Amino acid sequence: MAQHYDLIVIGSGPAGRRAAVQAAKLKKSVLVVERGRRVGGVCVHTGTIPSKTLRETVLNLSGWRERGFYGRAHRNKDNITAEDLRRRLHITLDHEVEVLEHQFTRNNVAWIAGAARFLSANAVEVTTEGGDVRHYHGDRIIIAVGAKPFRPSHIPFDGSFIVDADQILDLKRLPRSIVVIGASVIGIEYATIFSALDVKVTVIEPGASLLGFVDRELVEEFIHDLRDRGVGLRFNAKVASVERAGAETCIVRLEDHRQIAAEMVLFAAGRTGATDTLNLAAAGLAADERGRIAVDKANFCTNVPSIYAVGDVIGFPSLASTSMEQGRIAACHAFGEAAHAPPEFFPYGIYSVPEISTVGMTEEEVREKRIPYEAGIARFRETSRGHIMGLSTGFMKMIFALETRRLLGVHIVGEGATELIHIGQAVLNLGGGLDYFVENTFNYPTLAEAYKIAALDAYNRMPARQASQHTIETLTRKLAAG
Repeated sequence: MAQHYDLIVIGSGPAGRRAAVQAAKLKKSVLVVERGRRVGGVCVHTGTIPSKTLRETVLNLSGWRERGFYGRAHRNKDNITAEDLRRRLHITLDHEVEVLEHQFTRNNVAWIAGAARFLSANAVEVTTEGGDVRHYHGDRIIIAVGAKPFRPSHIPFDGSFIVDADQILDLKRLPRSIVVIGASVIGIEYATIFSALDVKVTVIEPGASLLGFVDRELVEEFIHDLRDRGVGLRFNAKVASVERAGAETCIVRLEDHRQIAAEMVLFAAGRTGATDTLNLAAAGLAADERGRIAVDKANFCTNVPSIYAVGDVIGFPSLASTSMEQGRIAACHAFGEAAHAPPEFFPYGIYSVPEISTVGMTEEEVREKRIPYEAGIARFRETSRGHIMGLSTGFMKMIFALETRRLLGVHIVGEGATELIHIGQAVLNLGGGLDYFVENTFNYPTLAEAYKIAALDAYNRMPARQASQHTIETLTRKLAAG
């Protein structure tokens, strides 16, 4: 006989665990089904936490942050090995799992390790690693299985020399050269991490540029920095084939007949929802060609009223931060509880070297909406803190409405960008503007001073007049119209 729960959550990543804990706080019985041996999902074991831990380890061991003072040859540790990188990774992951397991215990959330598949819209079958098969019934079910690397059939993945974004974490040794196929967020993060280790990196991208959702001026600044470091960028380049050519060489052939040789190839051109084993049809659901499930973005309910989907499995923005909010909202809606909507603007963080973070509208979006605007920029080297840290790069751009002086967007590339962005996020969501940054006092010396520098840069280009109520209302209508 199937064991009954008010809610069954399939997946224990950021979206799944937030949904489970929220439902538990509503006094509902909750079961989490996790395919892996430990809770945490893709975020903890192969995605967000591992890649960011790897990045921090590389920056520390390589002495990257001190090279502005001591030169490019500076190292904190010579002969960095793959084992050096894995050591810190395991410590971090063990801590994350311990925190999550404690959170489930504290909130009386039950969980089981096993692969789930639907039997109906309210029933799932779970097969454990040992082969045991168990059945569970849930009044509501939330799908939070996340995503996995897209693996096209023409790429001969071998887990050692030709790898995807999950396999890259299990390297036995560091390569001297690597080709990264795909200038996606994940591809760019790993490309710049390896570059910081002085690995020769070549990025292949079929599009005309990288990170299409990021402000173009910011991307140009980032590309300039990559090329200055010797990272090869091949845009408008499509891969025809990849093959091994000897014990330590891979050959990537492009459709334009160029060939690129490297010790390792990382394929990072997209991800697909991990839905192929869920037997969605039995529940009345279907996924698209990339394994994603369609939902009502207001409450994350699927076309089946008792089933919700949240996190990477529903597509963009595929961020741990937004996935958590989706899980919370879905759990509340599932049990008829009011859930406040998240703020309109959320930050996007790219943990490359250097970091990129953005919130609000890009300059291209502002132009498309035909909003009169002015932009101001600041370079981190203009701040005293930047000099103290030895920064030669780092760039902040702020966009303000010309008529109302309201903040429209903040875009940062440089050290600490993912932390600095929250100041702009707060002002943006609270409807603040230029005057806040011009008149406010920031700690000195800090990189946050860049906000004042960029605001003053915009202020010095703006006409000295107050916006009328009419112009404020006009801009408000434009913004609301999307």
